[in-house]
Amino acid sequence: MGSIDGVVKKPLVKHSDDRGYFMELLRKDDAIYGSFGQASLSMSFPGVIKAFHYHQLQDDIWFFPSGHAQVVLHDMRKDSPTYRKTEAHYMGEDNSYLLFIPRGVAHGYRVLGLKPVTIVYFTNMAYDANQPDEYRLAYDDPQIAFDWSTKSR
Repeated sequence: MGSIDGVVKKPLVKHSDDRGYFMELLRKDDAIYGSFGQASLSMSFPGVIKAFHYHQLQDDIWFFPSGHAQVVLHDMRKDSPTYRKTEAHYMGEDNSYLLFIPRGVAHGYRVLGLKPVTIVYFTNMAYDANQPDEYRLAYDDPQIAFDWSTKSR
């Protein structure tokens, strides 16, 4: 597994004191920002797999503020130097960063651990139910062939 072209991780910094913490997520002057379309929040229960889908016009920026997730990306862009590459990211409350997912990269996640995961995501387009820019693939799509099982050591 290698780094997929155009995917960007933005490390996040927690500023903690005896009252709690503060963390800046996304700023309009961030290199990964692009333009604003929509911000969304979703929660998934332990063991759930939400995969795969991709967009032709929309870029996503993902953040998991609570819980833990295995995020899997697969490059569907025929003109990309990383076409058909797959990579996994382990994101969540103990590993905080933003993940920029460019259009044409299939993405999905599996909830890890025994508690729900929360995802906050930003897109460069607002969702349009009449013309959804969302193309689905099965979580076990044979062309991606990702093994979602947890390996014991």
